[in-house]
Amino acid sequence: MTPADLSRTVLRAVRRAVDDGEFGVVAVKGIEQAVARVVVERPRPGGHGDYATNVALQIAKPTGRPPRQIAEVLSRRLTGSPGIAAVDITGPGFLNLTLAPAAAPHRTLVADILRQGLAHGHGDALRGHRLDLRVPRELRAEVVAEAVERIARSQGAEVHRAPAAAPGGDVTLRPVPVADPDELFARLGPDAARWALLHPAAHDHPRTTTAEDRAILLAQRETNPLFRVRYAHARTRALTGNAADLGYDSAPGDTPGRDDLLGALAEYPRILLAAARQHTPDRLARHLVVVADTLLPALGDVLPLGEEKPSAAHRARLALAEAAGTVLAGGLTLLGIDAPVHV
Repeated sequence: MTPADLSRTVLRAVRRAVDDGEFGVVAVKGIEQAVARVVVERPRPGGHGDYATNVALQIAKPTGRPPRQIAEVLSRRLTGSPGIAAVDITGPGFLNLTLAPAAAPHRTLVADILRQGLAHGHGDALRGHRLDLRVPRELRAEVVAEAVERIARSQGAEVHRAPAAAPGGDVTLRPVPVADPDELFARLGPDAARWALLHPAAHDHPRTTTAEDRAILLAQRETNPLFRVRYAHARTRALTGNAADLGYDSAPGDTPGRDDLLGALAEYPRILLAAARQHTPDRLARHLVVVADTLLPALGDVLPLGEEKPSAAHRARLALAEAAGTVLAGGLTLLGIDAPVHV
């Protein structure tokens, strides 16, 4: 893990803590300005670990919390991250980071994803919990309810649905009217229509009303997040076939320079559980975009180039690509969206 990789890992931990409300109601813009760039450097004489950062001190003011308290939150989130073996807090709130032996956790993560397949990230954290959904008779509420049900069941919850007028219930989904629901599905098809309704946060209106909105949702280009997610998945499946034609298959191993992608894959189970607990399928949809956007630049050297022969490095890169494709397919399935082999 390079210092730049480590800096991005720490920054992701800060943003996750903010998103999950670990710092309460805070000025998010102030935090973003304070940590526009996280600096990691070698510890001073007498320090611990391989690198140190003062990020907790940087964001103490916008969070209104003591640096040491912030460091404890970030320490919990960084411990066990891919590439990090240990996190120690020193002084008023410095984080001292010890790097893990090269790639061993990465191999385990990739192997686990490939072994578990579409069920990766599923668990029993919500086993014994009954979720009662009250669903208005309105298109977006119904689509969101279907996704919430699938995601909650993936974490072991028991889910029951009833009309919004029924008494009781844990969650009543708020309808956000969509102009001409029948036309929406007819014009966009079921997958793009579901994505249009699930990708925005619950308080945001779907952008489906104008011809320009619908054109973006159907565009087979990079401006369309759904296209990027499905295209990234299709690329991984194509690479598996290409590699077979060249006489090799995948095997988890060292993949230097891909810590951002590994970090996004490692985040997936946590995102899935948070989406189940908070009834927010939009969190899952947005994370799939993150996975796709970190995956696509990493696919250029999965196959041998020129006169290269397939090597252990190619096999490891292919395994990582296949794992990322598996996560994308699993997430799309939970959203009720197809993960095609060709787009």
